[in-house]
Amino acid sequence: MRGMVTQFRSFGWPSRLLMVNQFGINLGFYMLMPYLAGYLAGPLGLAAWAIGLVLGVRNFSQQGMFIVGGTLADRLGYKPLIVAGCLLRTGGFGLLVFADSLPAMVIASAATGFAGALFNPAVRAYLAADAGDRRVEAFALFNVFYQGGILAGPLVGLALMFLDFRVTAAAAAAVFGVLTVAQLCALPQRITPPDREHTSVLDDWRTVVGNRSFLLFAAAMIGSYVLSFQVYLALPLHARQLAPEHESMVVAAVFAVSGLVAVAGQMRITRWFARRWGRGRSLVVGMTILATSFVPLAVLPGESRLGQGAAVAALLAAAAILAAGSAAVFPFEMDTVVSLARDELVGTHYGFYNTIVGVGILAGNLLTGTLMQAARNAGAPELVWVALSLIGILSAWALHRLGRRGLLDAPQPAVAHSTDS
Repeated sequence: MRGMVTQFRSFGWPSRLLMVNQFGINLGFYMLMPYLAGYLAGPLGLAAWAIGLVLGVRNFSQQGMFIVGGTLADRLGYKPLIVAGCLLRTGGFGLLVFADSLPAMVIASAATGFAGALFNPAVRAYLAADAGDRRVEAFALFNVFYQGGILAGPLVGLALMFLDFRVTAAAAAAVFGVLTVAQLCALPQRITPPDREHTSVLDDWRTVVGNRSFLLFAAAMIGSYVLSFQVYLALPLHARQLAPEHESMVVAAVFAVSGLVAVAGQMRITRWFARRWGRGRSLVVGMTILATSFVPLAVLPGESRLGQGAAVAALLAAAAILAAGSAAVFPFEMDTVVSLARDELVGTHYGFYNTIVGVGILAGNLLTGTLMQAARNAGAPELVWVALSLIGILSAWALHRLGRRGLLDAPQPAVAHSTDS
């Protein structure tokens, strides 16, 4: 822990503030989102396909609209987009307090997602610019704060859920209200993008679309996002099926395990992968780990084989492996986007990147929700977990092919090799 604190202090004030801000963002977000699927299925009584639609719309309005947020970040500056995104998410979560029908939930989810589309590209572009050649290390430490919010958020949300879902939504809105004021007052504006007055938005987009290596990488990474997103969709729904009387506690345990793995292991995983494999092979190995995360659930898809305790243990094991795979992939993924962008239009590249994977997430959520229902009706629940593992294997193979063809090659920043306890 002391080594991690030293690393944190070694970065500039903007990077440190963005890391702390990300903890706050995830604290507010994960107070609410882990319990949304259960709320939609329980009190609102929505079908599995409708739940997949609501969650998919939220992600598409975020991931799919990153192109807007990224372009605006490159033209207006990073701080205004960060502040605007936090403000809009305050309103989106506030709307969830009153939404009680499918159309209302879709609108609230879309507003919440678009808020992320505004601030996420700006945060990552700002961090990449401020960290310079320490990008991999900065994004690894950033992910520790990211996962710390994932760890704390569900625990706070669990306590509030004993009162009411609407209370939880109101508390999450309050957290983002505080973040809005904090970023407005404390985040420096000195990191600004290059002047884009002499180019049009279409010119910027043509530059990104013409970057073939970048587009192929984004397509290959769709599988990573589809798999990682199942911590919000498939795993909570599976928890509800396994232990309906203790659903909230099991869901909180899933996110606690995920957060603990990332917080405790992120820096060690990043340094070990960087020393052993470098960026390209680390992405392939990390994706392979993501693919194997659903194997425990394929082996123990329900309580009929070894009982409820074993089935819940398999669920938690899947969450832990999923977190380890995500920790392995994330820093190298973020660095690869900047490298393939050649440090030009970084926000716009992040926007296009997440737009591409956002389309994949929407399709993946609808497919996963439908497949879960069909597999349950057919008495073969393990099929959905096998299908998810196959998606991961396909993505790992695609990344391997891109690496073999040299399409992921770009100058790689150094990673500090200091010990961390």
